[in-house]
Formats: sequence, C-alpha cells, structure tokens
Amino acid sequence: MTAAQELPAPAPDPVLREDRVDYTPTAHSVVLSRHRAARLVLQWGHPALAGDAALLVSELATNALLHGAIRGRLFRVHLTLTASALRIAVSDPRGEHLPGPREPEADDCYGRGLLIVAQLADDWGVEPRTVGKTVFAELAVR
Repeated sequence: MTAAQELPAPAPDPVLREDRVDYTPTAHSVVLSRHRAARLVLQWGHPALAGDAALLVSELATNALLHGAIRGRLFRVHLTLTASALRIAVSDPRGEHLPGPREPEADDCYGRGLLIVAQLADDWGVEPRTVGKTVFAELAVR
C-alpha cells in the first residue's frame, strides 16, 4: 500500500465524561484524589472500575508527590471516560527523569507502584510534556 492509499487512522472514542483537578503536592491530596476518583467512577455508572481506579489514582498521585513535586507547583489528576476506556492521567512538573517499573529489593519500602499499575491497568505509559510529564493508566470499559 502506498502513502496515497493509506487508510486514515480511526477517530478516537468521543469523551463521555471528564474531570480534571489540580492538587497541592501533599499526602492529603493523594487521599482526596483517590476518593474523588472512586466517587466519580461510581457516578459515571461503572462501579466495577471504581476500586481499581481509586488504586491507580493513589499510586500515580503518590509517585507525583514523591518524584515529581516542585515547591509551589501543583500536580493534576485527569480522568477521561470514553465508551471503551477509563483513562487516568497524573501530570507533575518534573520531567527530567521519566519513570519506569523496577524490581525493588525485598526490604525496600518503596518502588512497587508502577509494578502495581502495570498489573492492574490494561494499558499505561509516560508522556513527556513541555514542562513535566504525564503518567497514565487505562482500564477497559467492559
């Protein structure tokens, strides 16, 4: 198939619901964002996804707090629901080191968050931004 014969990419699913909130980089914000995500996903009619969404928000927001916080800068939690997926995206202002899963030592207190995200989410990844980065996880809507 030549370039002239290529088919256009399929249009993305239209957004059915969306929520975007900026939080101060504190531990209490992780709690608030987790509870908000669970409540919204329930209200949006997907109770089976609420617990997983809350856990994913908690892990991603904690990573933003621990590894992406800059004094005086907020982190953002952005939930997007389409007919096929719930996308959870957490953006923070530090983008010089993009995260990836690692194998923690048995006695490490930290380092398992992205392993949990990778196991729980149907898809996840990291997107660099002009300032900072966004780490996202997607749950399929079944």
